[in-house]
Amino acid sequence: MKKAIGIDLGDARVGVAISDDLGMLAHPLETIPTKSSDVLKRVLALTTERSAQTIVVGMPRNMNGTFGPAAEKAKAFIEELRRKTAIPVVSWDERMTTVSAQRALQEAGRNTRKQRPIIDQVAAQIILQSWLDSQG
Repeated sequence: MKKAIGIDLGDARVGVAISDDLGMLAHPLETIPTKSSDVLKRVLALTTERSAQTIVVGMPRNMNGTFGPAAEKAKAFIEELRRKTAIPVVSWDERMTTVSAQRALQEAGRNTRKQRPIIDQVAAQIILQSWLDSQG
């Protein structure tokens, strides 16, 4: 298994996670603020810095499986990534990942209101871990 980066796109922040060298476990990496950063450039830089072989981007879907406006943004981001890199860029269903991330942080005793940037990283971690588990 090869190293991968997971992305949770958001309007205010983008959460990023990275797999371990064995491609088995996902770990939170960083939060990229969308207002003050070139998200695409930062994701590509992290991919290079961390020697990732795959980029997994969360694809937002409505609970009934349909795509909404957030999915259109994700599709555009994925296409731009594919134009700028030679490594595979995969979309992955991200339904309920933010809710799962909030629940995990609450269960760990963290105040989720103060932990919004961490929630984005954990959501990216959940997206990436789900994808990694599907590869086995």
